[in-house]
Amino acid sequence: MPKKFHLAWFTSFSVDEWLDPMTSSGGYPWSGDFYVDLAKSLERACFDCVMFADTLMVSDSFGGDMKFVLKNAVNAPRHDPVPLVAVIASHTKHLGVVTTMSTLGYHPFLLARLACTIDHIAGGRFGWNIVTSGEESAAQNFGLDHLPDRLVRYDMADEFVDCVNQLLRSWEPGAVVMDHKTQTYADGSKVAPINFNGKYYKSRGPLNTAPSPQGRPLYFQAGGSPRGRAFAARHADTIIATANGATAMKAFRDDVRAQAASFGRNPDDIKVLFQLAPVLAETEAEAHAANERAISSQRHIDQRLCHISVLTDIDFSQFELDKPLPKLTTNGESTMLEKFTQNGANKTLRELVRDASKGTVDVIGTPEQVADKMISIIDEVGGDGFLLRQPYHLISRRAINAVTEGLVPILQRRGAVRTEYTQPTLRKQFLEF
Repeated sequence: MPKKFHLAWFTSFSVDEWLDPMTSSGGYPWSGDFYVDLAKSLERACFDCVMFADTLMVSDSFGGDMKFVLKNAVNAPRHDPVPLVAVIASHTKHLGVVTTMSTLGYHPFLLARLACTIDHIAGGRFGWNIVTSGEESAAQNFGLDHLPDRLVRYDMADEFVDCVNQLLRSWEPGAVVMDHKTQTYADGSKVAPINFNGKYYKSRGPLNTAPSPQGRPLYFQAGGSPRGRAFAARHADTIIATANGATAMKAFRDDVRAQAASFGRNPDDIKVLFQLAPVLAETEAEAHAANERAISSQRHIDQRLCHISVLTDIDFSQFELDKPLPKLTTNGESTMLEKFTQNGANKTLRELVRDASKGTVDVIGTPEQVADKMISIIDEVGGDGFLLRQPYHLISRRAINAVTEGLVPILQRRGAVRTEYTQPTLRKQFLEF
């Protein structure tokens, strides 16, 4: 019997694969109905959660203006996922709902209050994906001339999360008594200001919301750099990782578990999910042919470079496709840059795009072959699961159905993933195995 592992789905409140002839929605209206359907499909397949990415700007980093981004719908338009996950929660019973909220875009009090509110709406199924935002234009949208240095952003995020935690604990257990005899709803002796006064943030508190059903929502974080890993090991309940091959995956997981232990945490309480974008077809040859068509197209190459430009704040349109890249540095997402440019001295930009398009491991083939690969990875790595996403980034019902109706049933028959929900909250769900 294989080691059981977790499944989550990664997407954003963005445009779908509207140019694909097999996509019927045609850029669907922004009502959220498409994502409610997605969530119901994931819930039928017993996924742990659906996670929504987010950004806070229309980028002009590719080509020096916004024209390419808007023409090709690269991260824009992108709507706020926070109201969307509340809608999804009201249409599901078990699936966890996780959304990105940037420490750049919120004050700790507002974020804590919002997270607590959605956790109530979701019945204890909400998670916060913690990001600091690494785009200069996003900082300018919030009145800053420049983005703080990357290491400073992590220092600010440490303090931000500490403040949020104190706010979420500002109501003690048992504070809500609802005593009809004394006509007392809440015990005032168990609710108190936190008087948080840090280097970057201040908040009197307490929260004016009732305590979160989970104590606090589940924290997700994608920490790749050494400083990012330390941040994730200190705060996150679930860590999102990208690593090339099972050996690198195991090394990453072992490292963050060791760092978590150094913070006095139980490493088994932290789940590491590795990003995976499986390409599925009825035969292995069909899957490889479909993948080759996709990653060789000029549209994919341009969109991939634009996507990396948005995240790293480096204009990759200035470099020739068939020549090696120069040495690059960034104050944006440095981990993304490092992963994209690894072995860059020996490869052209076109070759690097192809490498980046392959994903973390070779997961191209029939549902049976991909299931075998996923099970063998977890056995070698030691756990804990995968964050699946649509290949080539833009989402479609066809790719969702290939996973939920094709891949997952095979994993379930082999005992690798859950076949039913047995836990009442997202936290307990992740701690189940």
